[in-house]
Amino acid sequence: MGNLYLVRHGQASFGAADYDQLSELGHRQSVRLGEYWAGKGLQFEAVITGTLKRHAQTWAGIAQGAGLTHQALEWPGLNEYDSEAVIKAIHPGPLAKPDTPEMYRHHFRLLRDGLTQWMNGVLSPQGMPSYDDFVHGVTSALDHVRKSHTGNVLIVSSGGPISTAVGHVLGTTPETTIELNLRIRNSSVTELAYTPKRHMLVTYNTLPHLDDAAYADWVTYS
Repeated sequence: MGNLYLVRHGQASFGAADYDQLSELGHRQSVRLGEYWAGKGLQFEAVITGTLKRHAQTWAGIAQGAGLTHQALEWPGLNEYDSEAVIKAIHPGPLAKPDTPEMYRHHFRLLRDGLTQWMNGVLSPQGMPSYDDFVHGVTSALDHVRKSHTGNVLIVSSGGPISTAVGHVLGTTPETTIELNLRIRNSSVTELAYTPKRHMLVTYNTLPHLDDAAYADWVTYS
């Protein structure tokens, strides 16, 4: 039986012109996770990432902290959905920058509504695949792990694909998968055990590398 570790990227640049870029804290979160794993002696048979910058930057931080030299396999199916396209599909007008608590909450209320409709096949956000195709992109990576590996494998991705993977393993409804998605934390670790036939959930959304008072203000969600 192998173990698959799914890591959400470190804090990105929410509200900035280019979200797909780790913040300075996001880099520190990633390095800290690598240091934690190095201290535990955890080794990986393979590393797989999405193709977004924040995925590559998170893996680079982990590798730096752990002293790893793997060549990551890039898997486009592990890329995040386009949250702006989802919101625009139900709110086509311009939105103010989410720079206040109320605007932040409004942004995520719209996102939750849009995701619910997309996942249930009610709407098709511009430039995005159907939800079934999105799920296939994620599950194809899980299938690859089961067919190609037997040891520890690391996947670095985003909240949407990771929650989708967990939802697929547990057979959750779209609404439950959305709630899993919206509570996942930056640099968090989700662990699945796997055999050649299936995956099994072990942990979800954990932050063992930040479990100390010194890192209390390192816990972020976006």
